[in-house]
Amino acid sequence: MGKLTVLALRAVLGVLLAGSVFVQAVMVLLLAVDLDGLAADVAYLRTPLLVIVVLGVLALEVVLVCVWRLVTMVRRGTVFSDAAFRYVDVVTGAFVAAALLVFALAVVLAPGEAVAPGVVLLVCGASLAVLGVALIVLVLRMLLAQAVARDVEASRMQAELAEVI
Repeated sequence: MGKLTVLALRAVLGVLLAGSVFVQAVMVLLLAVDLDGLAADVAYLRTPLLVIVVLGVLALEVVLVCVWRLVTMVRRGTVFSDAAFRYVDVVTGAFVAAALLVFALAVVLAPGEAVAPGVVLLVCGASLAVLGVALIVLVLRMLLAQAVARDVEASRMQAELAEVI
């Protein structure tokens, strides 16, 4: 991975991380103020919605930090090591948590007349899509495991060849 690619990716990650901090610091407070004006029949949605938003943004921040660390490992040439698995596992867990949060949003919205049933179904579909991303990351983890195993094998073979020479 070239220096320009790493720099561009880090810039994007930095902007996304700054944006997520802004959402947590400002937008969640504004959302809380807006939700204060809810009608009495849907006022029960206020706290669960705020908790889901804060935890969702936190899951996003965890993914961004882990991707930053993995990009650093790629740049240093150490990504094919056991240390990379920790970050990939955390990313997978964050996506699973995000899928559960989106599903929890559907559960919170489902009772009553707060939103149409079609919206709840769409939110459930979004939850399934986020879970699909977690499964894709899991498959990529398996590919990383194969690459690490091949790298270890190549190092062992190079050591044997060096002994012969």
